[in-house]
Amino acid sequence: MADDNVDLELLYEKRKERYRVLVCIDGSEESYRGLSYAAEIANNANSDIILLYVRPIDQGLRSGGLQVRVARENMLSWGLELPGIKYLKKGLDQLMSRDDMASEWDEKITHTDIAGDPLGDNKIEYINEDGRSIVLKLKTATTIAAGILDQYELGPYDLIILGESGSWGGWAKSLWDPAVAEKVVMHSPCSVLVARGLERGHGHLLCTDGSESALHMVKRAGAISKRINSKLSVMAVAEDVESEDDAQKNVDAAVAELKMLGVEPVKAFTRVGNPFEEIISAGDDYSFIVVGSTGKTGLKRFFMGSVSFKVMEHAKHSVIIVR
Repeated sequence: MADDNVDLELLYEKRKERYRVLVCIDGSEESYRGLSYAAEIANNANSDIILLYVRPIDQGLRSGGLQVRVARENMLSWGLELPGIKYLKKGLDQLMSRDDMASEWDEKITHTDIAGDPLGDNKIEYINEDGRSIVLKLKTATTIAAGILDQYELGPYDLIILGESGSWGGWAKSLWDPAVAEKVVMHSPCSVLVARGLERGHGHLLCTDGSESALHMVKRAGAISKRINSKLSVMAVAEDVESEDDAQKNVDAAVAELKMLGVEPVKAFTRVGNPFEEIISAGDDYSFIVVGSTGKTGLKRFFMGSVSFKVMEHAKHSVIIVR
C-alpha cells in the first residue's frame, strides 16, 4: 500500500510537467465546441486531454437496471447503453478525426470500485508513441460539481472546460446550473473556461486591475493566447473619471508583461463605469472574456463574488477565469 501511494505521488508530480486539459462532456454541442478548443490548446506531445462524464451514484444499475457484469462489458467495448458512454465516444471520434491526432494509440483500461455503486469509476486511456494521452473517464459522484472537483484531485490540470448547457444523463440540474458553475469556479485550483456560443476568431479580451495577482493572470492568459495563436486585447475599468489614470497604468503594465512573453496586444483601452456592465459590453466583440480569480481589495468582489458570476451568466460569449 505504501509503495502504491509513492507511485501515485510520483505520477502526480510527473503530470505537473505536462499541459493537461479536463473537458466536461455532457452531450451538448457546446461541450464539443469546448473539446475542439481543448484540442487546439493541448496541441503538442507534452499535453493531455481528459474527457469527463459525471453520473450519479447507482443510476438505475442496482435495481431494474443493467447487471453489473453486462454494464462493465458494454463500457469497456464502448457500447452505447450506459449513461454518458455515447457522449464520451463521440468526443473521442471528434479528436481522432483531427490530422494532428493521426497516430497509433495504445489502450489501457482502469476500474475503481465506488461504495454504493455497482459500476464505479471507469476510464480508458489512449497513449501514443510521443507519450501524449487522451483519457475518457466515466466518473461516479453525488453531484456534478463534486465529480468535477474530485477529478481535479486525481489530475492535476491546467484548465477545466465547462459547456454552458446539457442534460448530464437526466440529472435534475444541468451543468449550467449557477450553483454548479460557481462551485467549480470558486474551488478549482486551476483556470476554468465556461464555454458559451464558442466561436473562434474574435480574440480574447483580458481584463486587469493592476494587482499582483492580475499580472500573474496576464502571464497565464498570454501563454494561452500563444498556444492557440489568438489575438488578445487588454482593458481596465475605472470606477470614475478621477481613476482613469490609474486604469491606464494598469493597462500599460499588462501590455508590458504580454510583450515580455512575445505577445503583442491588438488593442489596449480603458472604460469608466460599473466593472460588470463595462466588461459585458466590451466582451460582445470577443470570443472570450478573460478575468483573474482575485483582485485588489476594492475589486475583489468583482473577481470572486457576485459580479464575476454575473459576467459568467450574462456574457454573450465564453468566459475564462484564470488562476
